[in-house]
Amino acid sequence: MRQQSFADEGFERYRKPTRREIFLEEMDRIIPWKELCEVIEPFYPKPAPGQPGRRPVGLERMLRIHFLQHWFNLSDPAMEEALYDSRAMRRFAGIDLGEGPAPDETTILHFRHLLEAHNLGERLFVLIGQYLEENGLKVSRGTIVDATIINAPSSTKNREKKRDPEMHQTKKGNQWYFGMKAHVGVDSKTRLIHSVAATAANVHDSQVLPDLLHGEETRVWGDSAYSGQTDVIRKHAPRAADFTQRKGARNRPLSEEERAKNRTKSKVRARGEHPFLIIKRIFGFDKIRYRGLYKNANRLFVACGLANLYMVRRRLLAVA
Repeated sequence: MRQQSFADEGFERYRKPTRREIFLEEMDRIIPWKELCEVIEPFYPKPAPGQPGRRPVGLERMLRIHFLQHWFNLSDPAMEEALYDSRAMRRFAGIDLGEGPAPDETTILHFRHLLEAHNLGERLFVLIGQYLEENGLKVSRGTIVDATIINAPSSTKNREKKRDPEMHQTKKGNQWYFGMKAHVGVDSKTRLIHSVAATAANVHDSQVLPDLLHGEETRVWGDSAYSGQTDVIRKHAPRAADFTQRKGARNRPLSEEERAKNRTKSKVRARGEHPFLIIKRIFGFDKIRYRGLYKNANRLFVACGLANLYMVRRRLLAVA
């Protein structure tokens, strides 16, 4: 092993910022850390004066590490390894290995369980939505409703010798899937997620429709799974027009005019797929990591809030 030099401590002459460093610097500037920490602070353990033992890690540091897990799709042990391996992540989390170690995987696990126990993922999502509205990104009068399947491990090689009982299978086309569904209501203008729901995969998309509407819509878009829900839309959004895709039947195929209208609606409805691209492809949340619907729903809420910040980060940076 060669002797460590000053270059290893950050004095490299020819070094340039990586895309990871640039991304983390951008997110650091736009995330309202103080407001998010205030939501968690009443539930976060506080050091007892005069009591022996290790003091709790700083709340903001743990929240930063939790967000790193979402952005880079890391398990608790992998997150601990990444903090020692990546200087960019240590810098984002405010960790100096010359002063102390990084939080271990058990500490990271306990923080995640704290968020799950108090349903703080949903509260963080709501707070991020309020923060975006304060910065001029208000919800418009149009909502795109959609759902996507997030796969779960179907293996029975575990302690209980069975699959997750809270996950179920469903058929899409000719393919069977096992897992959960992420349902979202997306603003048709900004493409921001304003409503989220998590269910087992066998729950039909239309059953969650009322939870995805904020009530002030004038138009609602959706695919053919929401066809025939005009009365439900009018009940929960009285001024909304039904712009969901029309579905043909065996004895009544769609007319050419109805097909043309569906193609026009699809141009707007396609915007609702963009958040799924970020959550599943960029953040890597295309397969559940935890057992049970509640834990994965908490992860989904946080992922949707971070996806909203990711989509508008350039605009927020310009404001900053």
